[in-house]
Amino acid sequence: MSRQSEPVTVVVGDDHPMYRAGVVSAMKESGRIQVVAEVGDGRAALDQVARLVPDVVVMDLRMPGMDGVEATRRLSSADTPA
Repeated sequence: MSRQSEPVTVVVGDDHPMYRAGVVSAMKESGRIQVVAEVGDGRAALDQVARLVPDVVVMDLRMPGMDGVEATRRLSSADTPA
């Protein structure tokens, strides 16, 4: 199977369940995106990204605990926690 036919894997982070569900639903409708995790805060996003190594992370910027800005900064830095 070539990489082109494989779905794009995505972790979705948003603290609002209804918004998160809408984003996930829209992605799934494409048929080419596989949402591998849904999380409600930045710390959980970091944990799932380290565990699942998705192709893409879609993250809300304002979330409780560790917000999406900090989580994204950590994901894009060389010292990303495992």
